Amino acid sequence: MGAGRLYAAVAAGGFRRYATYRAATAAGVFTNTVFGLILVYTYQALWDERPHLGGYDQAQAVTYVWLGQAFLSTLAIGGGGVEDELMERIRTGDVAIDLYRPADLQLWWLAADLGRALFQLLGRGVVPFAFGALCFPVALPADAGTWAAFLVAVVLAMLVGFGIRYLVALSAFWLLDGTGVTQMAWLLGYFCSGMLLPLNVFPGALGEVVRVLPWSSLLQAPADILLGHADPLPTYLFQGAWAVVLLGAGRLAQSAATRRVVVQGG
Repeated sequence: MGAGRLYAAVAAGGFRRYATYRAATAAGVFTNTVFGLILVYTYQALWDERPHLGGYDQAQAVTYVWLGQAFLSTLAIGGGGVEDELMERIRTGDVAIDLYRPADLQLWWLAADLGRALFQLLGRGVVPFAFGALCFPVALPADAGTWAAFLVAVVLAMLVGFGIRYLVALSAFWLLDGTGVTQMAWLLGYFCSGMLLPLNVFPGALGEVVRVLPWSSLLQAPADILLGHADPLPTYLFQGAWAVVLLGAGRLAQSAATRRVVVQGG
């Protein structure tokens, strides 16, 4: 089997694996919808006071909320990606088996995570987003080109998200307990991705800083393309640059960790 077919099979396996958890998916759809409703009414009250806060009108702000609910599990911003399993395999030593596979460790887990993300987008993200679009005034583009540009940004967001979480998982090679690192990554993900509030709302220097961090590639960048607040090409370059940096850092960390396993294992 060629390398491309191997990783495609791993991605398909990741999709099928998460598709088996039907009860969990249904519960997730319900949870995302409820939290979406809470955020929508909060945003509407806020935008009633500040009608063009962050450059968004109220319909755009509501659209942003439902995008966030669609992406929360897709991009594992609050955890739940394959990094949890990888960290556990590192802790138990089972990662040694992974290193004996005729496949690259990073690409294997990237393929598995892309399969998971695709299922979460379709299985858990589409329904809350459709519910929000049907029940509230939203701002959605009418042309297919904008939707296509948005989907490219979503794929790049998946790569950036995996890059961040892969580094978090690899920290388990050096830490006895990676819980603290994981929780810190979740907090940074929620705050710096714009999951709580659009990054456009953040004032002054804080807004400028969070906009250049990698987490802004996850929600804010695709949302700005869909809402017509960003040109696709510069957004792709920004997301792509962070994807290269993070995946490259993951490659370096993996190499160092592999040497550590070899030295410890003999």
